[in-house]
Amino acid sequence: MDNDNPRQRLIRSAVAVLTSEGVEAVTLRRIAREAGVSHGAPLRHFTGRAELLAAVAASGFAELRRRAADLPDTGPQQRLLTACRRYLDFALENPAMFELMFRTDLIDVREPELARLSDAVFEQFLALVTRAQAGGWRRGTASRPLAASLWAALHGLAALWSRGGLPSAAESPDVEHTLAVTLNTYLRP
Repeated sequence: MDNDNPRQRLIRSAVAVLTSEGVEAVTLRRIAREAGVSHGAPLRHFTGRAELLAAVAASGFAELRRRAADLPDTGPQQRLLTACRRYLDFALENPAMFELMFRTDLIDVREPELARLSDAVFEQFLALVTRAQAGGWRRGTASRPLAASLWAALHGLAALWSRGGLPSAAESPDVEHTLAVTLNTYLRP
């Protein structure tokens, strides 16, 4: 661990606890213990639990942004499809982080780094939608609401699937099949 940056060490400890035990286990006292610092140390770097959780959620948005930045150059519609799959993969591989990233009751959404990264992720997705539209897909539809709608469909699919609320309703144990149906609904001309 990085001994030179206690704030980052606290964030990494919080991510590890979140991943293994869920958001309820992420307390300032627990994170201080995991990071090997005094119980008061987190309050030198965060105003409270909500700000710590916002920093953790920001790290999730940074990872989601990174995954969508490295897309193969396969044409605008295929790039959008790949980004959608990566969004779903991220959500299913990191269910606790994915849930936290959208828990406005737990995180300080005004925290500047979280706001910057969450906006950047959506703008990145919007750019993919806009490029796909320039290539002929859903031309004439307003880009921002289209991107928001597709994002909401992906988010709902991820949330329902990760909580077990969709596999039986979808009549498929394979999330890829359900994603294909969702994307086909949006991505057909």
